[in-house]
Amino acid sequence: MAEYDYDVLVIGAGPGGYVAAIRAAQLGLKTACAESRETLGGTCLNVGCIPSKALLHASEYFDAAANGAMAKMGIKVTPELDLEAMHGQRRDAVKQLTGGIEFLFKKNKVTWLKGRAAFEDAHTVTVAGERVTAKNIVIATGSTVTPLPGVEIDQKVIVDSTGALDLPKVPEHMVVIGGGVIGLELGSVWRRLGAKVTCVEFLDQILPGFDGDIRKESNKIFKKQGIEFKLGTKVTDITSDGTTATLTLEPAAGGEATTLTADCVLVSIGRRANTDGLALDKIGLTPNNRGQVETDHDFRTSVDGVWAIGDVIPGPMLAHKAEDEGIAVAENIAGQHGIVNHAIIPSVVYTWPEIAGVGLTEELAKEQGEVKVGKFPMMANSRAKTNHEPDGFVKIIADAKTDRVVGVWAIASVAGTMIAQAAQAMEFGATSEDIAYTCHAHPTHSEAIKEAAMAVTGKPIHI
Repeated sequence: MAEYDYDVLVIGAGPGGYVAAIRAAQLGLKTACAESRETLGGTCLNVGCIPSKALLHASEYFDAAANGAMAKMGIKVTPELDLEAMHGQRRDAVKQLTGGIEFLFKKNKVTWLKGRAAFEDAHTVTVAGERVTAKNIVIATGSTVTPLPGVEIDQKVIVDSTGALDLPKVPEHMVVIGGGVIGLELGSVWRRLGAKVTCVEFLDQILPGFDGDIRKESNKIFKKQGIEFKLGTKVTDITSDGTTATLTLEPAAGGEATTLTADCVLVSIGRRANTDGLALDKIGLTPNNRGQVETDHDFRTSVDGVWAIGDVIPGPMLAHKAEDEGIAVAENIAGQHGIVNHAIIPSVVYTWPEIAGVGLTEELAKEQGEVKVGKFPMMANSRAKTNHEPDGFVKIIADAKTDRVVGVWAIASVAGTMIAQAAQAMEFGATSEDIAYTCHAHPTHSEAIKEAAMAVTGKPIHI
């Protein structure tokens, strides 16, 4: 009789958890995954990355027709919004992708344990009242929305990112609290569909953690698109009568209070690790002061046999980071050598245009030594020019002594796709000269990366 029910039990079926479970099964380990949602895929596929992109994409089409962009290209249309149909195609995308993961579980013989898991000891959990044992347990419980103290989310007037995906009508005035990735993406959706959007951000600039030039230029672009910003501002109170919310605002540095009314308030001030309900105290595991589980480089926790990956551990809360960690942790459990280079993890904001970056910002790079910087505007890129996409630029930061690229940042219609080349180049230690001497197809947006690299080397051609 086997000592354990499973070789590997993964708690959570988000991007990190389902990938870890599939990879572990592929490596010959008897694997189960505990997930309480009715569908697999976690926040990302159900109420995060995937549905938001479906709305972003659809709203871009509507906006191009409504704002005259299509008419300028000789396509005359009068758009009519069918919001329910737009939501329908979003739900269909989610259904297909979550169903695809369930198919992969069956194909790879991963057992789906339906229910919430809580530890009894380092090798035992209870799932929906059933006791399950495993030699290795991987915590992949992801993250949830950070609440605003004293504010109740009713998913009608005051919503979080989940509620903002399923609004039954376009708000007249949406106030977004938080100028980070999620708030800007969802705020962009509803602005394009006709809402007045005001973004309230505590810091003096949007997109914390992004390169300074990117943050400033992004702010200009969003303002041009009609989003109003109240930077350096904090929300001290929100009241709602069921149809309208009244926000009390104060300068972050202190000062006189003002009020703002809206029929929809999106609270988007970040995310926090999901550790509540796991009974971590029963295995002697204490989250850090940010509520996250600490691990070593191989994703082992301080408890033997217990591992952790994804949003629940320190680092950027990104689906692709979690996926890479899911592969790595499964390979480490199997005795192989799974690694993730956390210094090279791209970030993308799926607004219009897209905003992406990988590696160090110019500010951080300068703290480590002398740098060289090359920039190339998208308005000088032939493909962007013909596509009527002039906004943005590519910025490359390289070490001044070695020419090794340490950071790449971009604002462009396809920046999220373009950044992959930069990440791959940096993974293999490329210099700006390496990128500049790599032949790029013409005409493509990615030529802007080549041109920015040429600017670093002092050999710009088109600027």
